Amino acid sequence: MKISKVATVTARRIFAMCQKDGRVDEERLRKAIRRIADDKPRDYRGILAALRRLVRLDLERRHVVVESAAELDADTQSRVQSSLAGQYGDDLTYEYRITPDLIGGLKVRVGNDVWDGSVRGRLDRLSQAF
Repeated sequence: MKISKVATVTARRIFAMCQKDGRVDEERLRKAIRRIADDKPRDYRGILAALRRLVRLDLERRHVVVESAAELDADTQSRVQSSLAGQYGDDLTYEYRITPDLIGGLKVRVGNDVWDGSVRGRLDRLSQAF
């Protein structure tokens, strides 16, 4: 489904109105979606699709994926969480993955930001340098 420019702009405005202190207020978002569904303005499906995309991107921006070669102990997990909470805020969701290919170290992804401190990443960078 192709979303028109008008629907995209409208969805951005609605999304901005549904934010409170830089975070999405779920109750405001529910009311806005309910109102759009009830009133059915012109191109309401496009507005809802664009709004869904904006919400998905916001959720992905607050999702953290931590990859390590071995399982992390509770102390290491809490240090990673406190460090990231200082940079990105307290409302992050965490997912821990075990990836033996990393050999050692951590690879952390928060939204579009990636920190690769793994041995595999260092070896890859070294091989690309030659």
